[in-house]
Amino acid sequence: MSVTRITTLKFKSKEGADQVEETYKENAPSEFSEAEQLLEVRVDDLTLMFVSLYADNDTMERASAARSKRMDLNKEIIDSVDGKTGEVILNHIK
Repeated sequence: MSVTRITTLKFKSKEGADQVEETYKENAPSEFSEAEQLLEVRVDDLTLMFVSLYADNDTMERASAARSKRMDLNKEIIDSVDGKTGEVILNHIK
């Protein structure tokens, strides 16, 4: 059963959110190569939401090192972090 990690980051400035938006777009596919699916959503000027789907918990946990590294690199520009994980119930792709 697939699992997902949803992380919502609120930034201290629009420029910080812009910076992370760009670097995630460019680097996330290689940083999280085991992810089945990656989504990046711009909620507002200061908020980005990241959704990643993995085949199972073990695969998601292997990606935790890359996630921690990315978070540490940006900790000075992040105001708050909200993270959730869970089992995927529906993954409809048209």
